[in-house]
Amino acid sequence: MKELICIVCPKGCHLKVDEEKGYAVTGNGCPRGAEYGKIELTHPTRVVTSTVRCVGGAHPRCPVKTDGAIPKGLIREAMGLLEAVTLTAPVALGQVAVANVCGTGVNFVTTRAM
Repeated sequence: MKELICIVCPKGCHLKVDEEKGYAVTGNGCPRGAEYGKIELTHPTRVVTSTVRCVGGAHPRCPVKTDGAIPKGLIREAMGLLEAVTLTAPVALGQVAVANVCGTGVNFVTTRAM
């Protein structure tokens, strides 16, 4: 049995996930917590935030994040892709900085206009 703290909402329910019983979840305060507990143990994913170089803008770096969650095991590879990215101002909010990160269909998008 694994114990997790749910991160879906601010409540932070203490979940217990029984792997031997088909990933049955207890301790959740809502159905989203049950779904989170099962997914976290079977296929963990994360939204990734970082920055990329930006020339010609007010700041030397532009914040970016994935527009969806990617498998946890691909985070290092995804971060490596950002090292080669240099944006040129003007940069629009939500502009795609890296498309189809690691073949996931998820993009790195800018989170600030510059």
